[in-house]
Amino acid sequence: MLWDPRGKERSEAAAPAAALADAGQTFPTKALRKFLASLTLRDSPVLMDLGPVVGPNVTFFGERLGCKIILEDLFGDLERYPKNAETPFSQYLKTRLKHEEASVDGILCWNFFDFLDLASAQALAASLTKLLRPDGAVLAFFTTVGVPDSRFSKYSIVDEDSVKQRPYSSSGKKQTAFQNRDIIRMFEGLKVAESFLLKTNVREFLFRKPAQSA
Repeated sequence: MLWDPRGKERSEAAAPAAALADAGQTFPTKALRKFLASLTLRDSPVLMDLGPVVGPNVTFFGERLGCKIILEDLFGDLERYPKNAETPFSQYLKTRLKHEEASVDGILCWNFFDFLDLASAQALAASLTKLLRPDGAVLAFFTTVGVPDSRFSKYSIVDEDSVKQRPYSSSGKKQTAFQNRDIIRMFEGLKVAESFLLKTNVREFLFRKPAQSA
């Protein structure tokens, strides 16, 4: 799904009173500001978001970057994927993102990798690496604590230094805490530009694709 955010998006409908418990919590981010800075100097950058549609985020990036946004709700794909499917999810991810190589300037993964097994995580990271243009950036969050049953979340940007995390799925998935070395190996071909360990049990990684030699 391709969005052109130059037009204003309608704000999300107010949640009913019964849903206030799921209003979400705001927590700091150090890598988001760096991610934005990496795209600021690009002319009409292309941004890919692996999460579900969040209207305010589309507006935020459109106003800050004047970019086009490709929305690929992989969270929804994983939630709907049959548990007993003949084709493993790792194989599905190898061909899921049907875009030209080196066609995207920035990719927002949020915490999607937390819900993948190692083979699926490796397959997705390899696919994202191919899609990224030279000097492009990938922002991803990784938990430091594994959880046997965790709900998917929507991430809404509050400002450059904070985001709001709100659960949105009714079902849960296992959340895996990958080792740093495994995360770095997943993104072979990219360099770790920034890495932050937050008090919220989240590791933020900002990867960059080396620029092509002149």
